[in-house]
Amino acid sequence: MKNNINPYKDSDLGKKEQVAQMFNNISENYDGLNRVISLGLDTGWRKNVLNLVAKTKPNTILDIATGTGDLAILLSQTTASKIIGLDISEGMLEVGRKKVADKKLENKIELVLGDSENIPFPDNHFDAITVSYGIRNFETLEKGLAEILRVLKPNGIFIILETSVPVKFPFKQGFNLYTNNILPLIGKMFSKDKTAYSYLSESAQNFPFGPALVAILNQVGFKNATAKPQTFGVATIYTATK
Repeated sequence: MKNNINPYKDSDLGKKEQVAQMFNNISENYDGLNRVISLGLDTGWRKNVLNLVAKTKPNTILDIATGTGDLAILLSQTTASKIIGLDISEGMLEVGRKKVADKKLENKIELVLGDSENIPFPDNHFDAITVSYGIRNFETLEKGLAEILRVLKPNGIFIILETSVPVKFPFKQGFNLYTNNILPLIGKMFSKDKTAYSYLSESAQNFPFGPALVAILNQVGFKNATAKPQTFGVATIYTATK
């Protein structure tokens, strides 16, 4: 599935380049804005991901679209001896590396610049792979998922945390009001990139979620794919194995 929703619709750059540019632009304010926009709920959802990964006792973890490294840092609480955070935005990674250094986790966590659709690691390399709030930014979803499947070890776990659209009243109506009106307004008030948070809102509403994303995971070749809505369905945690 080609993702044709681009941050800067009039740009001559491709989807990946536009996403990288967008996150470079908002990297300095991203963490604070993320807490505000999610009403602080994202920290609890990440802890749920941590618990799922920790149960598998991984030795190696890949966190794709790691951004400023929030989830990678949290995953340092697992048994993993090596955690790689991969992202296409050098600006986000720079912020993340400072956080890793502040927590003295350089020996365990490495944040690297790279493309999720061309992962620079060999086949069957990681015990666990995670991606939070990044899968909807893939240029071609199936290509990125196939790459993840390639570098995941047999019986390894893959976990996605992503926004989704509530299906029940009044949560669906409240979500649409918030994402269409309030989220872009907050972004315009506090970010120098006036387009970014409108794109994040639009992409969240148009990305396949729930059974639709589970079906795509199955089609790519993952096994035991499941979806568990979080907080009335405003986010969903997906798990799958190889």
